[in-house]
Amino acid sequence: MTGQDWIEKDFYAALGVPKDADDAAIKKAYRKLARQYHPDQNAGDAAAEARFKEIGEAYAVLSDPEHRKQYDALRAMAGGGARFAPGPGGGAGGGFEDIFGAMFGGGQPAGAGGPRVRYSQTTSGGGFEDILGSMFGGMGGQRTGFGAPPATRGADVETSTTLPFRAAVEGATVELVVDGRKITARIPAGVNDGRKIRLRGKGRPGVAGGPAGDLLIAVHVAGHPVFSLDGTSLRVTVPVTFAEATLGTTVEVPTLSGDAVRVKIPAGTPSGRVLRVKGRGVTTAKGTGDLLVTVQVVVPQKLSRKAKEALEEFAAESDHEDVRAELRRQAAAR
Repeated sequence: MTGQDWIEKDFYAALGVPKDADDAAIKKAYRKLARQYHPDQNAGDAAAEARFKEIGEAYAVLSDPEHRKQYDALRAMAGGGARFAPGPGGGAGGGFEDIFGAMFGGGQPAGAGGPRVRYSQTTSGGGFEDILGSMFGGMGGQRTGFGAPPATRGADVETSTTLPFRAAVEGATVELVVDGRKITARIPAGVNDGRKIRLRGKGRPGVAGGPAGDLLIAVHVAGHPVFSLDGTSLRVTVPVTFAEATLGTTVEVPTLSGDAVRVKIPAGTPSGRVLRVKGRGVTTAKGTGDLLVTVQVVVPQKLSRKAKEALEEFAAESDHEDVRAELRRQAAAR
């Protein structure tokens, strides 16, 4: 897209918005038109393809505050779209000399008490496009066209998706619609809730040949009634009785694959202790995580008379260790 395009094309009209439209109105109009004229919806329709390109060009300029400011300035200077025609001098008003005269103080008629600033366009460089290019973003001596901005990377775009728990563990392919475009994204196995996936070059298109931005996908993972994700590990809480935790036992623990593993609960295991089962977590390209088993000692809500008597006898026979002594010591520490 050249600088002359900036002058001759009405990007506001292309999106069907007024010149004072805010960013939200411009984005809304672009999304609506992009869906309407997207090539996937208009296969083989050359007119729709051209319209889709026109919409994209307009949005790339108007969605960027700096480019929009430059575009508005050029359009105002050009009178809303007139092509500049350099004259040999003394020509009709509204041309190259008159515009620069107005900008730099040389717009008064000849003989009005001041020098008339004159410019001429040549075929060997240094002409109209070079001057405007230097004013509005010409880079490194490279000719970028009348008023054209430098090659600029497109903006990054953020979106989100929610995965079922098992899909997050195993990995999944999702389809997203971003700015009217359908994008297929591969979510790797073991993605945790809140993680962001970056897709290079899937963001907004660049300006003046610049590279496209990136697409950032925030992944939300639905909960599971039994398991939770912790990096590449799976966590599960297993209830055990007071007697099992005290005397020790072996219990069967479910896994996400559907089978069960046998886990030894050592004698004297307190509630909250975590036992590790190697290699039964999430499998990724870097390896397989573990299954982390949290022991939860269950206190019985009802006791039979015989069980209550046995428990009272146990309490009487215990060594009466003060289990809260350390708590008090730490609370009193400064």
